[in-house]
Amino acid sequence: MDTFLSPEIKAGIHAAQDKAIRTSGRLSVHVGDVVHRIEKLFETGFEISLTHDPKLRGSIDIYDGPKHLFQALIIYSEADGDVMRYEFKRIKQAVDQAPIDFERKKEAPIALLR
Repeated sequence: MDTFLSPEIKAGIHAAQDKAIRTSGRLSVHVGDVVHRIEKLFETGFEISLTHDPKLRGSIDIYDGPKHLFQALIIYSEADGDVMRYEFKRIKQAVDQAPIDFERKKEAPIALLR
C-alpha cells in the first residue's frame, strides 16, 4: 500500500505515529523491578511525575504496554514543577533476536524436519 502514497503523505503518517507513541499513556520506564509511567517522551529525553520520587540514573528500558521499545542510558536533567526530566546519553531500539553474523540465503529452509 505504501507504493500508492506520496512521500509527503508517508512522512505525515510516520510523524503522526511518532506523536501517538510519545503522547501515549502506556509508556513506562523499567529499572529492574521498579516501573515508572512516562508523562512525555521527547527525542532527547523524557519526563516522569515527581510523586513517585524517581531518582533514576544509568541503564533503563522503555516499554509501550508489554512491548519493549528502547534500551537507554540516561542522566538526570532537571526538576520542573511536578515532573522530573531526564536526558538520553544513548538510546537504541530494542530487538527481540540477536543479530546474525552471516548472510542468509533466500532459498534456505525455515526449519529442518527429522
